Order: sequence, then C-alpha cells, then structure tokens
Amino acid sequence: ISRFLFFFFVFFLKPETAAVLKRTVEALMERGAVVRNLENLGERSLPYKISKHKERHRRGGYFLIDLEGPPSIVSTMMDHLGRDIDVIRRAFIKHPVSKTEECSGIIPVNYEDKLIAKKK
Repeated sequence: ISRFLFFFFVFFLKPETAAVLKRTVEALMERGAVVRNLENLGERSLPYKISKHKERHRRGGYFLIDLEGPPSIVSTMMDHLGRDIDVIRRAFIKHPVSKTEECSGIIPVNYEDKLIAKKK
C-alpha cells in the first residue's frame, strides 16, 4: 500500500460538487483505498482555459484527497475520473510514507532528586 496525495479540479460553480466528491471517495474505497482527509482548496481561475466534455472552463474548484491505497488503483481511477463530466483535471501524486517512531515508554523520573534540588 502506497500513500498518495490525489487532487483534481471540479467545475466548482455547479451545485453537484458534493455529489462529485462523494462519487470519487466511494470509487476510491471500492478499489481498496483508505481516505485519510479531504480538503477543499477553494475556487480559483484555472492556469489556462481548459476544454473538457465540450465546454470551456476558466474557473474550477480545487480539492485534495489524502489517501492510502494499492498502486493498481491509479490507472482505474484515472479512467473513471476521465469519464466523469464534472471533473476537469485529475492527478495522483505519490507521497512517501513517513516512518512512525515507536514509543520508548515512560522515562523513569527520580522524584527524590527533584525534591532535594528544590530545597537547596
């Protein structure tokens, strides 16, 4: 299982944005991904005019989905999102998994030494 940051733009001016996000998250989970976070980066002007699904887009809503999943889902999700008429652009970015440090436990404290140090 790899860690990915997945982002895509949605034509944000449509009221179906929540439905697009729901469809996308459900499709990811059906393919074995674990969605860690969904972040709305806001509506912005696109860097250039994008023609998609017989429409020209100048603005879009940017969303970031933090997920963990098998690398095999990338190609199927790219195809799935390419057919979605509400998705303008999509991309996967592999994010290295940070190693978690093991807890070393409770460090014993000698309270007698602390009491003696305060009395002086």
